[in-house]
Order: sequence, then structure tokens, then C-alpha cells
Amino acid sequence: MDWQTNGYNHLVNQDYEQAIALYEQAIAAEPEVKSHYWLMGLALLLQGQEAEAQLVWLMVMAEGEPEQVNCWTAELVQVLEAEAARQDELGSGEVAWAIRQHIRELCPDDMNNLLRILLFSIHLKTFDPEDIFTSGLLKGLQFQQAIVDEPLLLQTLESVLNLPIHPLMVDLVEAALPHCPNPDRFVKVVLIGSLKVAHFSKQPRLAARLAEFCLRAKPDNLEVLFELAPFYQKSQQYDQGIATARRAVELSDNLPNQVFASYLLLRGLMNAGGYWEEAIAVLQQHEALILQVIQARPVPLDLVSNSQLYATIYFFAYFRDEPKQNRWLQEQLYEICTANMQFHNQEAFERYQQRNLTARSQSNQQRLKIGYICHCFYEHSVGWLARWLIRHHDLDRFEVHLFFLNYQEMNDSVQQEYLQLADYAHTLGANRIEIADCIANSNIDILIDLDSITLDITCGVMSLKPAPIQVTWLGWDASGISTIDYFIADPYVLPEAAQEYYTEKIWRLPETYIAVDGFEVGVPTLRRDQLGIPDDAVVYLSAQRGYKRHRDTAQLQMKILKAVPNSYFLIKGLADQDAVKAFFTQLAEAAGVECDRLIFLPDVPSETIHRANLAIADIVLDTYPYNGATTTLETLWMGIPLVTRVGEQFAARNSYTMLKNVGVEEGISWTDEEYIEWGIRLGTDITLRQQVREKLRRSRQTSPLWNAKQFTREMERAYEQMWANR
Repeated sequence: MDWQTNGYNHLVNQDYEQAIALYEQAIAAEPEVKSHYWLMGLALLLQGQEAEAQLVWLMVMAEGEPEQVNCWTAELVQVLEAEAARQDELGSGEVAWAIRQHIRELCPDDMNNLLRILLFSIHLKTFDPEDIFTSGLLKGLQFQQAIVDEPLLLQTLESVLNLPIHPLMVDLVEAALPHCPNPDRFVKVVLIGSLKVAHFSKQPRLAARLAEFCLRAKPDNLEVLFELAPFYQKSQQYDQGIATARRAVELSDNLPNQVFASYLLLRGLMNAGGYWEEAIAVLQQHEALILQVIQARPVPLDLVSNSQLYATIYFFAYFRDEPKQNRWLQEQLYEICTANMQFHNQEAFERYQQRNLTARSQSNQQRLKIGYICHCFYEHSVGWLARWLIRHHDLDRFEVHLFFLNYQEMNDSVQQEYLQLADYAHTLGANRIEIADCIANSNIDILIDLDSITLDITCGVMSLKPAPIQVTWLGWDASGISTIDYFIADPYVLPEAAQEYYTEKIWRLPETYIAVDGFEVGVPTLRRDQLGIPDDAVVYLSAQRGYKRHRDTAQLQMKILKAVPNSYFLIKGLADQDAVKAFFTQLAEAAGVECDRLIFLPDVPSETIHRANLAIADIVLDTYPYNGATTTLETLWMGIPLVTRVGEQFAARNSYTMLKNVGVEEGISWTDEEYIEWGIRLGTDITLRQQVREKLRRSRQTSPLWNAKQFTREMERAYEQMWANR
């Protein structure tokens, strides 16, 4: 009798009782054929009699010599492997997982089986990062002589890196590296994973470790260096970020790469703060490279290089208040980027234009569909501010869509509020066409970009114009992309002549381009006595990141400090603390200011504590040519006088419009000399400070800056007028 065939047919047909009965007959007739035992145990296992299955197998093993047991174990594993694969093909993941657990007991060092178990646990959503360690997988891979199937290993890494990141996952990638003889495949999987870790999980330090492994696999690979430098910078590993960007500059061999590499170096220097002279030199080189691109007008250009070019225009406003030149560079470069984006996605672009023409011709008696696109719908400056508009929208008149870019669910109250407020919350990734299709398919009438040029993904989407009317608001200055129709401003934040050098139509709201109902404030953690500051001292504060630390403005701040006896200067913000200390110390010594009057504050755990700690200051000294924005709003909400230098560009007029909107003229300076004068006056005249504080206190009840509901009605009227003008 063909016991094997008949028994296996019953097993495949899930007739386990009959299969077991046949295998019992086979064992009685042919007790020396061990495969009968293996298959009978398998039938018992599939029937759910796990203990009985193990007993059948152990009874056989107990009779053999060590060499026989090894041979029999290999036979049993082969049977179980075949069945696990069959169950996997059938879509019975839980059964396959259970079978592989038995293989693991028989062969705990089988790395390929452990990898498949891990993959099954991810599929079944039972994965625990600790499994990487407790299963023996990590230790086994660290033994470099282990036999590992490379495609299976890379598949596992790809699946793991799609999950919320854990340090053990990073350890797994490092242990896998010696078992991946094809560096290109390894880098492709891990570098994409590192980007997800950085942008979705918001853990740039772990992303940097992953990129380091890629660099180990492919030393001096430019693609890896381009990603690694920003990871270092975002994780405050400033020296490594600068060094990596310098290496990218050395290796870049074509114009687009040279532009992007110089941008990364400039970003690293400015992020760190304190590298002023080198940053000036790099900026000059960077501008010369951008001018070469504008002259060459490379169309077509591959999409990767094009995306990188979108980001490279970012820093000129931090160095100089020359909006005509800065915007000309920006608009010329973006004309090239937009042409490339449309060239590579011509079918989609034409489809959107056809849809937009139809939408513009409709009378649209229903609610206007308003879409907001942003990657910052969470605890971020843009996220904090924009939520008031979304919160107060009239949902009877407007259908509100939020397009979350690079979305990752996180434990974040602001993100949760956004998800609940909108009519539709679209949680999206980074694929520009998928995002643009989502916008177009949602039939959005007016699309508002909150990112401007701070995210290349958003720039690419806006270049395709998936909505008939497109607007930039809040996140930065206007982008200069030709497919954007309007830029939201107010009577103060841009000078009257600004329209001459803006491609977008400047839409000025009647009072302010931003309003909030207030800020959450925590419990302060700073006290003067803890910092060694006398109670009667005058305390100045500057709380800005390294980008905004302009040498000329810092010199003005030192002159104020020099002129005001018994004064101290608190300096806070994300930057390389050693570099920033050296930067300010050198300026203080040159101005004759005692260095012990400079106090450098560490970061705090939350925004609410940061706002509470502002109360330690008597006066806040603003930055120029790039003012504070959210920091200015927080300063005024906390009732603290502010000294600002007003310029021509949008970034140099944020504090000006906010002071005008709270009815405070004190502290508004139009020249360097006035900046110093106001700093000294507010520092030496306690009565004046008290008067300003009282104005700020009263403004909470009267100012349009603190009336987000009224502001929302003004934005809604603007949307309706934009649609009427279509």
C-alpha cells in the first residue's frame, strides 16, 4: 500500500483523522521507515495536537545514536519546511508560523528559519522588537559564518524598517551587513529605510546610524552622503554633519550635485551656528553655482536631482535682506524645477489642467472645498499656529481637507487634533503623484500650501497644480513657483512695492496674516538665582536656532549689553553649543563685555515649558535679517517687550507686523542705530518696560493677533473672493 501518497492526500485535504490512521498503519507495517513518524506528527500538529506530535517525534529520536539523530532531525526539518512553505502559499500564516516555531526548537541556529518567523510575526502583527534578541537571530547574524539567504535577509530588513523604529532593529541591520555581498541591494533597502526613520518616525539619530552602515557597504557613495549629512544635522551631531557635507562637496562631479552638496554644507554650518566666516564664503560659492544652473537651464533633468534643487535656495534670507535679488534667484531656479517636474509627469499635469478648467467654469453653489497641504500637522511651529484656522473654520460653508505629507502616527496631541478637526484627513507618504492625485480626486477648489520651499515634496506637488487655485500661507515666504496664484500677507509684513518682485499675487488680509487665540503655558524651570543673576539685573533674551544668528545683529546686541549696567544676555536655541559660545564670546570680548554676562541656556523638554521660561526675561532681542515668528508671538503673548529690526523681506518684517497688531510701537527699529537705542531705552527705563507690558496685557482682549476666529472669517472671505475671481 502507498502509505505516503494516501496519507499525504488526506493531510492536504485536511482530513487529519484519516491521515493519522493511515500513518499508524504504516508505522505498524514499516516501523523502520522514519518518514511515517514525521508525517504522522505533522498531521497531529495540524489537527491541533501539538504535544502529541512532539511525543511521536521524541520517541523516535530517543532510540537513535547521535549521528542518527542528526540525520533524522534534518529529515524532520525538511518535512516541516515543505509544509510551512505550503501553508504560506495557502495564506495560512498562523499555521506556517507555528510550524516554524517547531523548526526553531529542532534547529535553533537556522538563521533563515528565524528570519521567516520574524517576517510572519510582522505579517500577523505580533512582532515585538525584543524578538530580534530573544530569538537568537541577532546573535546568530553576528556570527559571520552563519548561512543566510541574502534575498530573504534583505526582505526581512525592508519589512522591519517599515515599522516604528527601535534600536534593536538598527542592531539587526548592522549584524546583517556582512551577510549581504551585494552592496547595491543592501544600500537600496537600508537607505530607503533610513529616510522613513528620519521623516516618519522623527528619529534622525537612528537614521544616521542606518546611513552609516550604507556608507560602510559603499564608501564615499554620494547618494548616501547626501542623506547622511542632514541626518547628522537634525540629530545635533553638528561636527559630523559638516564633515559629511564637506566630503560630498569634494566628491560631487556635476553641477546639480555640486549645488546640492554646497547647500548641505551651508545648512550644516548655519545649523551649528558660530561658523560665520566659513558660511559667508560657502554662500558666495553656492550663489555662483545656482547662477550656473540658471544659465544652463537643464531640462530635462532627472527627478532626484530636480528634487534636490528645490531645497537649495533656502538660506539667502538668513544672510541678507535683499528680496529682489533673493527672489529673482528663487523664481529662476524654480522655473527650471517646475519645467522638469511637468516634463517627467506630463500626463498627470495635463490631466490636472483639464480638471482645473472644468472646475473654474463651474458656478459651485455647494461648499467650497479647501485643502491644506503640509508635513507639519503636529507639534511644530506651523502646526501650533495653523490649527486655530482649522479649529474655527465654518464647516457649513467650507469642506476642509488636510493632506498630511510624510505621515506617521505619533503620540502627539496637535496631530490628533488635526485628524479630528477636518472633514477629511488624508494621511499620505512622499510620492508626489499619489499626493497630487489625492488632491485632484478630492476635487479641491483652493489648495493652501503651508510648507513653501521648506519641503521638496510639496514643491513638486504644487508645480503640478492639482487644484485650480493654489495659495501659499504661513510656512515661509512665497515659494516663487509659477503655478501658485496667491501669497497671503497683510498691510505690514511686506512693503507696498513688493508686488514688483513677486510672481504670485500678494493677497493682503486687512490686519494680520496670522492670529492665534493664545498658547498653552507650562511651569517655568528657570530662576534668576539658579543662574546667578541678581534680582535687580536687567535680563535680555534671544531664543532662536543657529540659522538666525547673524554676526552683524549679534554685534548690535553686544553694544546694547555694554551700554546697560547690571545686564545679562540669555542665549537659547538649537545649535552647536560650543560653536555658539565661541561665536558670542569672541564678539563680547571685542565689544568689551564681560563674558560672564552671557548665559547659554539648554533646551527644555516641551514648548509649554519654553514659553513659561520666557518670563525670566525683561526684554527679548529679535534677530535680523530673519526675525522670529512663532517665538515673537510667544514673547508678546507672555507680555515681554521686544526689540526688532525691520527690513524689506518677509522674514525681516514678521515681528513688525505682530507689534503693529498688538498696538506697540516701542521696540520697532528701522536702522541698526534705532535697534541699539531701543535696546538701551527698554533696558534702562523700567517705567517704559512696565508701560509696554501693560499694553501687551490689554492686547489680549482687543488685538486681532489674538482673535483667531475673526482671522478665520477674513481668510474665508479671501477664499470666496479668490474663487469669485477665478
